[in-house]
Amino acid sequence: MNILSYNPGHDGAIAYLKSDHLLVSIEAEKNSNWRHSPISSRDVFDALGELDEIPDVICTAGWWPRDHYEYLHGPHVQYRGVSKSDVIIGQQRLLGRPVRYFSSSHERSHLLCAFGMSSLPKGTPCYALVWEGEIGAFYEIDAALNIKLLADVLNQVGNRYALLYGLADPTFPKDGAYPRVEDAGKLMALASFSNRSTPSAEERKLLDFLLDGPRRELSAYQDLEKSRYYNVGVDDPEFRNFAGIFSDKIFDVFYQFAKANMKKRMPLIIAGGCGLNCDWNTKWKETSLFTDVFVPPVANDSGSAIGTAIDAQFHLTGSTKIDWNVYAGLSFITAGSFDMARYDLYEANDEMIADMLANDLILGWVSGKYEIGPRALGNRSILAAPFRESTRARLNEIKQREQFRPIAPVCLEEEAARWFGCDHASPHMLYTYRARTDALAAVTHVNKTARIQTVSSATNRSLYNLLIAFKARTGYGVLCNTSLNFNGKGFINKIDDLSSYAVKHNLDGFVIEGRSYILKSSTSYQAYLRMPKTIAGVNVMSLRAMREV
Repeated sequence: MNILSYNPGHDGAIAYLKSDHLLVSIEAEKNSNWRHSPISSRDVFDALGELDEIPDVICTAGWWPRDHYEYLHGPHVQYRGVSKSDVIIGQQRLLGRPVRYFSSSHERSHLLCAFGMSSLPKGTPCYALVWEGEIGAFYEIDAALNIKLLADVLNQVGNRYALLYGLADPTFPKDGAYPRVEDAGKLMALASFSNRSTPSAEERKLLDFLLDGPRRELSAYQDLEKSRYYNVGVDDPEFRNFAGIFSDKIFDVFYQFAKANMKKRMPLIIAGGCGLNCDWNTKWKETSLFTDVFVPPVANDSGSAIGTAIDAQFHLTGSTKIDWNVYAGLSFITAGSFDMARYDLYEANDEMIADMLANDLILGWVSGKYEIGPRALGNRSILAAPFRESTRARLNEIKQREQFRPIAPVCLEEEAARWFGCDHASPHMLYTYRARTDALAAVTHVNKTARIQTVSSATNRSLYNLLIAFKARTGYGVLCNTSLNFNGKGFINKIDDLSSYAVKHNLDGFVIEGRSYILKSSTSYQAYLRMPKTIAGVNVMSLRAMREV
């Protein structure tokens, strides 16, 4: 059965399942579109271009019960609802052919996405946690995939979490109805700077406001302007302390419920945007309450289209599982015009690229199809050597973001235990580990943790080969890995955008499927050319003679 599904809200996506296999997931924010965008007509045409036949089923994920959504997207199930009866199954026509139509709730889309993408066999009972902007709830799923809501532990958990950042940030409108979508990730980074765990009396009042009852606008907070943290700026050390206290308190609310009520020693699956909080994911593993913990790389709403497709597959065929690969996005677009005269071009090998990185060049890296979900996992990445704090600072300048933001490492799977104490695969950058060396300053956060991605020859062959070459050159199979994107937008996916980014943001160049474009104007590159060294039998002084005309 072939199923085409889309999520109509923010973090819009279109997913296509063919015979239980995820062929493609197209996310609206990718290709340099604004983060958290809804689906556009271009996304629809891109999706149709990936189909090799008319689908048997088309799906719409559930969303808010507003009249204009019904008008734009047709009949759809609403946001909440976990019962098997919380669905719409009907008939429509597509290109003159009758097709099935399916819709289920947004809540089910998260749950089915996490279960269907997990390694849990069909029929495995488990617990589930959905925590996101609106929902903060635990569930129990039985062998027949009946979902029981255990409790709404804390509603609007994601919104509450992000709202704190706005209190300290002078640019945030304090009477806004919702936090800014980008602030949750920023607060996650700030929380790591905390070095105390006990709140003051004033902080306890602020905790009560942020956590008790329905989520409210900051303007509803009593004596808002008298707060110690009102517009104090996010660099304030005491605000950073409180960010850590608040983050730990939110986790503890859910942990105390789980400890008291979830005692069956079953696996836990996690979905919702808060599933991208690596510190919280690691804490869940460390609780030992569950036999296993699984978080999909599309834990946020970018996975809702996949989840609804899995739900349709379950209702219509009984199958609850899919085969999937995290690199199920679209191919890179090389058609486009840019000023080639700015670059020296090489058909470079891994040893040459590794040597450039070892000598402090920072390069964009494009390989295969883009990653699904918001984390760059080595196909739309910026890569750099991991050794210097100044590299982390330069990467944040390139990305035009705050200097408190950490840079993640990508690491050979076989070296993860040595450098980060991770003795298993962690391919999707969803957990934190503690660095075991001071040599990796660029990828070690202020609290000595790192949000690692492990790579093997099976998960990402081209990046694995580069890491092997970098290890041979430096002794470390580790690189800086951060997303290749304009600030506030999704991954770059066409060559003219990439060239514009390199020039405007001071990358030293980029590599597309092994072909290197190095900016002649780069001072790091010019210094590299003057180095009298030999790489894989090639004298660096003669590199210019190798470039293509």
